[in-house]
Amino acid sequence: MNICVVGTGYVGLVTGAVFADLGNDIVCVDKDRDKIEALRAGRMPIYEPGLEEMVARNVDDRRLSFTTDMGAGIRHADVIFIAVGTPPKDTGETDLSQVEAVAAEIGRGMDRYKVVVNKSTVPVGTGELVREVISRHQPRPMEFDVVSNPEFLREGSAIEDTLRPDRIVIGAPTQQVAMTLVELYAPLERPMIITDLPSAEVIKYASNAFLATKISFINAIANICEAAGADVTQVMKGMGLDPRIGGAFLQAGLGYGGSCFPKDVDSLTHTAGQLGYDFKLLRSVADINRERATHLVESIGKALGPLDDKVVAVLGLAFKPNTDDMREAKSVEVIHLLHQTGARVRAYDPVAMDNARPLLPAGVAFASSPYEAAQGADAAVLITEWNEFKYLNLERLRGLLRRPVIFDGRNLYEPERMRRLGFEYHSVGRKPVLPA
Repeated sequence: MNICVVGTGYVGLVTGAVFADLGNDIVCVDKDRDKIEALRAGRMPIYEPGLEEMVARNVDDRRLSFTTDMGAGIRHADVIFIAVGTPPKDTGETDLSQVEAVAAEIGRGMDRYKVVVNKSTVPVGTGELVREVISRHQPRPMEFDVVSNPEFLREGSAIEDTLRPDRIVIGAPTQQVAMTLVELYAPLERPMIITDLPSAEVIKYASNAFLATKISFINAIANICEAAGADVTQVMKGMGLDPRIGGAFLQAGLGYGGSCFPKDVDSLTHTAGQLGYDFKLLRSVADINRERATHLVESIGKALGPLDDKVVAVLGLAFKPNTDDMREAKSVEVIHLLHQTGARVRAYDPVAMDNARPLLPAGVAFASSPYEAAQGADAAVLITEWNEFKYLNLERLRGLLRRPVIFDGRNLYEPERMRRLGFEYHSVGRKPVLPA
């Protein structure tokens, strides 16, 4: 099948690479000339395990190509995927300007019947907006259909999630149109659900909002556990064994970040308001999430006393492991709050430091390893649960710290082990390990 993917971010680039790997002829389009030139040279704009190899393989086999020529991409394709950014506005509303611009280009360049697929995360009603924009910009009336096919990939495991998704959602105006997408996805042999177009648009937001709610709920429970002397990890296990609840997304910590959950929660709250419903539950979910970084820094201040000129080693900057994405990363909030208290920050991340530099205060020092970050520091703060940190030589780390204290924002370590190793250890929703 001839496919055009507009947008070469996480969603567009992974979608294009995977469809090419399944034997389709893919043209990826982006208006950013530098990004296209880099992709043609084999340089990835994002860090995603396995992506560089998959792109190189399919470029070599001439199933995958990159261009800035939108018209050529449109004419090439039977199916056009819109996978451009949908950032939030200050009000929480989703900015659809990039989607509208692509729809206008599709209308101007359409030379025959096409299936246009919204892959970007967009509010309910966007499918009709795209249809209207395409129709308005067509030089002459021409048949086409608009389909919603939301993505559910996770950064850090995007290729695996695209090849082996839990479900494939296809929102289409007719069964016949839906079959075009069914045929495209058939080689994956995964469950498919066919819905009307608005229902598919709601499914994506409802899914992410529900997962965000689980995260904020367990973090609120963690606050209770800290006050009561309970252990949130034991509470989570007791809850998660109930099949109606499940243990996924019940890990207490610093809350959610990244490119999806924060903006999707705000967008669904805004959309609900436009439709006349005050989504108080989701507003509380967002409020709890916003408090997490402040809660951690307050804990650091209570344990260390005044933070003026204290050196704090921050381990992990990306919003989650296996990505260099800094969007809504909790590290940014934590470091800015530490900076405001007068603390000096020395930071390390395996892959995200280049992306982090423009977002962090002047004066933040960047280390080449977690051990360099910890050298002479008054405390270490774990923000991102990279495997590299899970397997640290903790005895070496303890010897490097001026004071052997760790604040674990992801509950990566077991308190009893930290006690045996001689650490003062503060985690989320569990009793602190204090010095004798």
